[in-house]
Amino acid sequence: MRAILTDHALKPRNVAIQLAVLAVVVLGIWSGVRNAQINLDTLGMTNGFGFLSNSTGWSYSFSLIERSIEDSYLRTLSIGFLNTLFLGTLAIFTTTLFGFIFGVMRSSRNVALKTFASVYVNIFRNLPLILQIVFWYAIFVKFPPPRQTEPTLDVIYFSNRGLQIPTLNVDAGVGVLSILVALAVAVAILRWLPAILGVRILAACGAVIAIFLATAFAFAPAGEGLFSVPELAGLRFVGGVLVSIEFVAMIVAITLYGSGYIAEVVRGGLAKVPTGLTEAGESLGLSRYAILTRIEIPVALRSIIPPLGNQWIFMMKATTIGVAIGFSDLFMIVSTSLTQTGQTLELIFLLMAAFVLINFILAQLVNWMNARMQFKTN
Repeated sequence: MRAILTDHALKPRNVAIQLAVLAVVVLGIWSGVRNAQINLDTLGMTNGFGFLSNSTGWSYSFSLIERSIEDSYLRTLSIGFLNTLFLGTLAIFTTTLFGFIFGVMRSSRNVALKTFASVYVNIFRNLPLILQIVFWYAIFVKFPPPRQTEPTLDVIYFSNRGLQIPTLNVDAGVGVLSILVALAVAVAILRWLPAILGVRILAACGAVIAIFLATAFAFAPAGEGLFSVPELAGLRFVGGVLVSIEFVAMIVAITLYGSGYIAEVVRGGLAKVPTGLTEAGESLGLSRYAILTRIEIPVALRSIIPPLGNQWIFMMKATTIGVAIGFSDLFMIVSTSLTQTGQTLELIFLLMAAFVLINFILAQLVNWMNARMQFKTN
């Protein structure tokens, strides 16, 4: 009884302490904002977000949607946000895919596979990311010009201007939307289809192809093909879509670097799988592939997902290093806008808010996945 009374007596004191701390924080923020306002007024600098409606007057290398030098700062920053989101999402997919492959190879009983994966991980994981980005960019810009580029499969060209690949013969906005829909459907199939892993992967790939074909049939211009295929016309390519050198260098570098870390996460998770489960699968006559996909990986995911989520968040933040080679992500757009407008506080706030939003959503996704993978106890 005395302990209960003591707890009740402490609650008002705890509330008072929390309110006092909150008041100090609010006062500190208000004081900082006020001082910044006074200093800006003294320097004759305007503040606020009114500049977002002004025209930028400058262009950049990469955009998922139509852009112009007449775009407002709001549209330009939105394009930078989409570029960051697209690059980060693609990097998360590629690093996770190759990380799982090399992580499984690191745990393999095959000496050749294990050695190759170990060499891969120890090389690319220990090289600074910015060094890898600059290295691959320096290589790709030395590729032949368009007129001297040899095609791959007669439809893919990799020149010093970028990677020219076939694409759906639809508007860019429609294409981006179809990619998002296909990604959502693939994730839903992989998560909820009651089948073994291989069947779910085939079903997800089939659904993605079906969505792309349906989009092409519905939105392709009349009298034209479903796909736009690149062709050399003079000194440049026509048709298809051009993936900039900066974007290719970023994807290659982040994938090589990040997959090394994820491979170690996967190897550690597989090492925690009880040997009794593996031996039970072998005693039942299951193949090595079946043991891996139906016993080891599902059990290992419970210890893989939390550190894997940390790597996903890091991959998203790693997109900011693209400013070193001029990739037009949100960080590069904000940096250029700073020099053009001088709206330091507002632009830094928008940059911070964007990354907080993205990483918060990623963290919630990881928490949800982690909760779903835990053993249920009554």
